[in-house]
Amino acid sequence: MGKRATAGVAYRLEEKLKPYEDALRAAGLDVVRIQAGSSSKLDGLGGLVLTGGTDVDPSIYGEEPAPETQPPDRERDEMELNLLLQALSVNLPVLAICRGMQLFNVAQGGALIQHLGEGNPHTRGKDVDQAHSIMTVEGTQLSRILGPGEYMVNSRHHQAVDPNRIGNGLIVSAKSPDGVIEGLEMPGQRFAIAVQWHPEDLFRQDARLFHAFAEAV
Repeated sequence: MGKRATAGVAYRLEEKLKPYEDALRAAGLDVVRIQAGSSSKLDGLGGLVLTGGTDVDPSIYGEEPAPETQPPDRERDEMELNLLLQALSVNLPVLAICRGMQLFNVAQGGALIQHLGEGNPHTRGKDVDQAHSIMTVEGTQLSRILGPGEYMVNSRHHQAVDPNRIGNGLIVSAKSPDGVIEGLEMPGQRFAIAVQWHPEDLFRQDARLFHAFAEAV
């Protein structure tokens, strides 16, 4: 049996890693952990996963923090920005999840809505598998993976990609009914897909996104 391909997983807290690692291994990949503060090298890796976590520092996209914005983790931001730009420069497959999608947008010169406000379906939490629907955009790579039309997702984010400041070279691949951007991707890359929900928590029900990433790796 040949050696399995390997994906690097960027993260801050070790206790948050298991769902990502389980999903990637189930899709046929080995995992290399890349913790914030460690060496930000992609040597020997076949792909990169950017995981969820705390808010991206607003100063990176030229804004002051809103009252609801979490304290910055600049060490993590800078490491993951470096990893992402390295990966894109060599066409290495990238899967960016939740905070990862927001970082992806910021890395390409975009900005974020720092707080969506109260009473919306996007902050439903980890225990709700079907928080709201999304609609994939026809012709995108994400639509080819998940299929056209409506798709139910989980949701636990209070920030979102600013639709008026989408990063250079990125296109929207999914939205929720209230207009929140739920998917971004970069055409021209082998696989550079970002989603706002947490597919790692749903991979036992639907592992198509992780299998597509593994095939690209």
